[in-house]
Amino acid sequence: MPSIFRSLFLPLLAGVAAATNNTTIATNATAATSATINPQWTLVQNGTTGILANQMIIVSPTLALLFDLAGTGGPLQINGKSAWGALYDLETNTPRAIDVVSDTFCASGSILSNGTMVSVGGDYIEELSEAFNAENGTNAVRIFEPCDTPDGSGCELYDDPAVIHLTVPRWYPSSVRIYDGSLIVVGGSFNFSFFYNTFTENSFEFWPPKDNGAQTCSRACSPSPDGTIFMISGNQTIIYDIEKKTETRLPDLPNNVKIANPFDGTAQMLPLSPPDYIPEVVACGGTTTTEGILPIQLSSQDPASSQCSRITLTPEGIKQGWAVEHMPEQRMLPEMLHLPTGELLIINGGQTGYSGFDGVYDPVGNSNADHPNYTPTLYNPTAPLGQRMSKEGLPTSNIARMYHSTVTLTPSGSFMIAGSNPNIRQNLTVPYATEYRVEHLSPPYMSLERPILSNVPAKVAFNTEFTINIQIPHVPALVNPEIKGKSFSNSCHNNGLTHREVALMDLGYSSHSFHSSARLVWLDATLEADQKTLRLTSPPNNRIYPPGIAWIYVTIADRYVSAGSRIMIGNGASPPVQDQGKQMSWPKL
Repeated sequence: MPSIFRSLFLPLLAGVAAATNNTTIATNATAATSATINPQWTLVQNGTTGILANQMIIVSPTLALLFDLAGTGGPLQINGKSAWGALYDLETNTPRAIDVVSDTFCASGSILSNGTMVSVGGDYIEELSEAFNAENGTNAVRIFEPCDTPDGSGCELYDDPAVIHLTVPRWYPSSVRIYDGSLIVVGGSFNFSFFYNTFTENSFEFWPPKDNGAQTCSRACSPSPDGTIFMISGNQTIIYDIEKKTETRLPDLPNNVKIANPFDGTAQMLPLSPPDYIPEVVACGGTTTTEGILPIQLSSQDPASSQCSRITLTPEGIKQGWAVEHMPEQRMLPEMLHLPTGELLIINGGQTGYSGFDGVYDPVGNSNADHPNYTPTLYNPTAPLGQRMSKEGLPTSNIARMYHSTVTLTPSGSFMIAGSNPNIRQNLTVPYATEYRVEHLSPPYMSLERPILSNVPAKVAFNTEFTINIQIPHVPALVNPEIKGKSFSNSCHNNGLTHREVALMDLGYSSHSFHSSARLVWLDATLEADQKTLRLTSPPNNRIYPPGIAWIYVTIADRYVSAGSRIMIGNGASPPVQDQGKQMSWPKL
């Protein structure tokens, strides 16, 4: 398997294989009346991050946690130096610097089964890291405990590489929360690499540690859960069974398209539906460029791929192979995220070139990529092949989001977009400058009257019925007495009546075109006769949804979407936790 900086992988199922200007960039739904009649996507620029948002993860209903390279040198200060960690307040659109000890450049992370955020790996570029008194981050483990204060006051990061650390150094690692609530950390580089990964770390390990530290893989180290893990390296794909320590080779991505760094496309698992929870994966963008070509022989104008490939991870689906379709545009460095409605947003990146900076023979400024994709694409996984892509109504930005861009769904249901810095340090004069401005992309449901959830339990066990209260918008179809007590799920239209959905989501960790641990599981649900009580059933076990924090969003009539409510799925214990819920059988691959 070719050397890479970062493998792309997803947890599957058991046994299945510069300054704030507050200006509106694009908005069509300005009046409440018109918004109600014809709600539109909107995009506004509001707020600045203060540090380069190289990585981003939601850590509370009001806070996003951001990390950067220690040597960028942004405007946000702490202890007399530029910060490279920050808590971003989603309500006030302001950052607060947090003290980070180790260099978090190109780290990864996720949230454990007890709600603790863990950041792993990083880098150490001597002339930059030393200038900011940053310790070597390549084997660092950073701990951010659950934070309950709305503005993050009193919430700090624990970062002491001498006390807690990985077994081996990892720059550009991959990571994901698995079925026992721990983090599996895979691959990366054990030293700074310029373009290709010339110092490949062909191993994986767990946090908290187990199995005597690092484990060697027979490939460029790609892992998955039995829970199994689906992985992509270049254009080669496998499913790795952690418990059995076995690999199942899958068909290569079609047409020699590669999506792993430095040829960054993106990949995501589609929403999982009861009762079978059959996993499907879609991989988009990247390039057909051959690995091993010297970067000086590559061009920022080399076309990226528009291909999206989709596969069902069952024996029949694997035998059938990848189904191919195309985005309306080519994409390098994109990211793909779930909406609570089950669609996926494809956003950011360029149409030509590669990841990284100042490596190809004709960089634009310092960027190896060019021709920004300013308009997102919406992917509808339930539409027929060839009809799933749309740009209709999606707003166009004027901010290029290239290498080191991030995006996340927020608890409110909007998307926060930040970052972009194809430069080794802060540079505000090149064509693709260091970017601190924040954009907020709001789907049409944000301008409508929204369902309101309340009395959501703080914690619920697997395979358990529980209730929440819901205040439903006054929509004529929803008060029809025939729907009382009817069950609904992602594909149920209640005998032609209202279509409603309940999404349980992990919002993921955004870094380098990939959203680690992101997941959407549809919940079985019943609206009680009082039209105010929603009876839900949690995921059947910890393989369907790895134990930990989740967010519940409810969609009614395909367009009325609640804000997300946080809930702990599982017993909330520290990892590793035992299997929970009911066992399910799966076809062998």
